[in-house]
Amino acid sequence: MSIDGGPVRGLLTVVCGNTPQARGRAVDVTLRAVPDAVVLSVSVEGDADGPYPFVQRTVSCHDEQLRRDLCRAATGDPAVIVRQDLEAIARRTGHPHVVLALPGELDAALFLAALWQTPLGRTPTAHHYDLGPLTVGLDPERFLSDLRCAHRTVRSYGRGAHTVSLTLAEAAARQVEAAGAVLLSPGQNLADGAREGARALLGHLNPSVDVLSGSEAGDEALVTLMKPDPRWAVAGPAERLDPVIAPVHRRSVDHGVMSVLWRCRRPVHPERLADSLRRIMSGVVRSRGHLWLATRPRSVVTWRSAGRHLELRETGNWLPDGEAAAWRSVSPQRRTLASWFWDDYYGERRNELVFTGTELDQDELRHTLDATLLDDRELSYGVESWADLPDPLLGDPAPDGPTDG
Repeated sequence: MSIDGGPVRGLLTVVCGNTPQARGRAVDVTLRAVPDAVVLSVSVEGDADGPYPFVQRTVSCHDEQLRRDLCRAATGDPAVIVRQDLEAIARRTGHPHVVLALPGELDAALFLAALWQTPLGRTPTAHHYDLGPLTVGLDPERFLSDLRCAHRTVRSYGRGAHTVSLTLAEAAARQVEAAGAVLLSPGQNLADGAREGARALLGHLNPSVDVLSGSEAGDEALVTLMKPDPRWAVAGPAERLDPVIAPVHRRSVDHGVMSVLWRCRRPVHPERLADSLRRIMSGVVRSRGHLWLATRPRSVVTWRSAGRHLELRETGNWLPDGEAAAWRSVSPQRRTLASWFWDDYYGERRNELVFTGTELDQDELRHTLDATLLDDRELSYGVESWADLPDPLLGDPAPDGPTDG
């Protein structure tokens, strides 16, 4: 069915997991809900001698010919290969329910954005399928352990099969933040600390996620997994990657876990921010958002931390006033937020960060962050003078880079 009343399409349920066993259980639960679903399992292995990885697909279904046609390996962009497989399944079976099982080497959010984009000269995936919830099988103990691990890195394939290196903590956080449904693996004690701690963190990292476990993975899973996820109608896969989006945070305190939102309309002094990082990050498990850094007046600087690792990166530009092409190039959500927050002088520029952790002193945290902002005197000097501020975080701007907002 279609969530917008349009033509009838098949349903695509995407499944991944933080362990192979957790992913397998998520597939099994989905198949209990939809026994006749076609399961398309994908594995990805990098090739040191080529720009693209090996992509192996296996198909589980009642159609023997379909299994023979699609159970093969290819070298290329995983999103392009899987899109072609899904198109073949849709043309062969009409309006199928497909369970797409992804490996840990694929960043699910980046992969879905690439899968759902309109390919040049080909039929888009959205023509054949509505998108169900991204379902993540989760081993709670492994999840809590991975969130603390910032010294190990994993390779992840993003758009165009480009490889990015992520800390294990960052990969674990991204996976659950992209999820529409999480299936917690059963343990010997359903009320043990790991499970409750994982539930509390999930509720703060992804407040809208449906968390199922134990006996809950029955009727509730049927309701959750057998229909399109209406949240995709609000923001599609690509729109959720916009660097300037509305921050999500939960106001309650759950088993000691809390989230703090900081928002301000002044540029940040990079040296003062660097000097304050130890105090800011004390007790923080995960933080994310974007900054208006004084030395980068045109650039959106994204902020991501997981465990003890913090990454700041220039990711796109703030929207300029009156440039229609720039506004059309961003997501509808971004345009709406820019209109809400627009200032005649600053435009959409603002700082928005969400910190999640334990034993956080929100007043002290906000006070420390406020102290990193430019004061009235520094602000009065104007944009050109800000470029000369010391920046131990991102270094000196490029000589020919933009300095005027």
